[in-house]
Amino acid sequence: MTDHTTGGLPLFRQTVRDEWIDYNGHLSEAYYVLIFGFATDALMDAAGLDAAYRERTGCSLYTVEAHVRYLREVARDSQLTVRTTVLGVDGKKLRLHHEMFAGEPAGEPVATEELFTLHIDQATGRSAPLPPMARERLTGLSAPAPEWAGRGIRAV
Repeated sequence: MTDHTTGGLPLFRQTVRDEWIDYNGHLSEAYYVLIFGFATDALMDAAGLDAAYRERTGCSLYTVEAHVRYLREVARDSQLTVRTTVLGVDGKKLRLHHEMFAGEPAGEPVATEELFTLHIDQATGRSAPLPPMARERLTGLSAPAPEWAGRGIRAV
């Protein structure tokens, strides 16, 4: 389920399903990424890069790099909210981040994901410029990057 804040940023909501719980009794790591993927889909819909666009043009966003941080355990039946922010848009590229919260988007997130995506023409398998309207919408959703964005895994 998707709704929108007053600033126009998509909020994606999902309840943790029983089959997503791992042998440790909390949300399995793969399902964090699945939920973040659904939030990316919601952002694409909000930007006009929805299923109709993909069918009409043969173009879509492809994730080429992702960085996930698992910050807190998520229990069975938790109500999750993902807040998405665009960090940058440039021609064929989109950088964004997701913050996942248990309940409403306040306080510390339970997980984060930063993505670097390319707009791809699926017929050629090559990157293609984002359509101007989508680029404008995505630019309108831009905000400064949080302090954790752009950092890799820290050495031990």
